[in-house]
Amino acid sequence: MRRTTSGLLALAALLALSGCETPAPFQPRDEHHSTGYTDQRLAPNRYRVTFVGNAATPRETVENYLLLRSAQVTLQSGYRYFVFDTRDTQAQTYYHTYYQGFGGFGGFRGRRFGWYWNDWDYADSYPTTRYDAYAEIVMLTPDQVKSEPRALDANDIAAHLTPPPPPPPSH
Repeated sequence: MRRTTSGLLALAALLALSGCETPAPFQPRDEHHSTGYTDQRLAPNRYRVTFVGNAATPRETVENYLLLRSAQVTLQSGYRYFVFDTRDTQAQTYYHTYYQGFGGFGGFRGRRFGWYWNDWDYADSYPTTRYDAYAEIVMLTPDQVKSEPRALDANDIAAHLTPPPPPPPSH
């Protein structure tokens, strides 16, 4: 019984530490950052924009950052309006397993599924989900905006969707 309790305490500590992850900051994704935004020019008035979050970044935040980066790219390209040609958000779910002991059989103990060998051997799995959003945007001239009801004003979006400041560095 003592090993079961220590295993559960270790699992609780692992889950608590994973809860310390902060949401992905609004920054460029590169070889040093696995989260953040990218943009690629496909044509003079078309870009592919992405934002990749982490397990602590809610889907709504990932989609808002995609929208904000799309507005920034539009303004940096000398346009004011854009439309989404394609857009999607995908969930990537990963399962993490904690093991305590060796060998055994699967089953339910209470309401949780896990692998149980005897009273002190145990394994448990828990999911984490991160979201990836991507879009292709088409930038519009003022004349094109008149006939496009889906057009978005990049100035309005940039004014209303500002990312939070980055978290202070940890010591």
